Amino acid sequence: MTSPKILSAEYSLSAHRADQCPPAGLPEVAFLGRSNVGKSTLINTLLGRKKLVRTSSHPGCTRALNFFLINQRWYFVDLPGFGYAAVSKELKAGWGRLVLDYLGGRESLAAVVFLQDGRRQPGDEELFLWEFLLEQGRKVIPVLTKADKLKQGERSRQLKLAAGALTPFGVDPADFIWFSAPNLEGKDRLWDRMLACLGEP
Repeated sequence: MTSPKILSAEYSLSAHRADQCPPAGLPEVAFLGRSNVGKSTLINTLLGRKKLVRTSSHPGCTRALNFFLINQRWYFVDLPGFGYAAVSKELKAGWGRLVLDYLGGRESLAAVVFLQDGRRQPGDEELFLWEFLLEQGRKVIPVLTKADKLKQGERSRQLKLAAGALTPFGVDPADFIWFSAPNLEGKDRLWDRMLACLGEP
């Protein structure tokens, strides 16, 4: 299957508190991952846009739940990154509460695309979030980013290690999607998984 035709993709709002989110109704896909893992680049690539979602080389660029209305049918939600960010501990803690409130309580959240740099292994924060999401009954799509930076042998090794770390959460190696923005690897497969979660034919 190929990616759907994107007729419209527009920034909607930024929520700094859970009660600032749009009224529940349209299904949402959230994008979660460590700071600087490539969330914004991935979203732009999926939508065929270059600058819809702000990208930065500085970790911690996303500081709110950023909602983007796609085809007037779904929302994409760019979540603040976790892990290293050049901000205060107090602000970082506030981001964590905001993200967990959203992931735990948002009724219209159809799926979470969980991004991880394909060159590194899941850390304590990733493992905590995987456990939290599964406890909440969320559908999670694991994506390994920056695929173009690894050779095939390195990919096989990294995939085995990543899958092994997530085995307690029922994640199989076949569940992972390798993604590369420069060559669009994984774009169609990720769209297939997201559309299934959104209930699209």
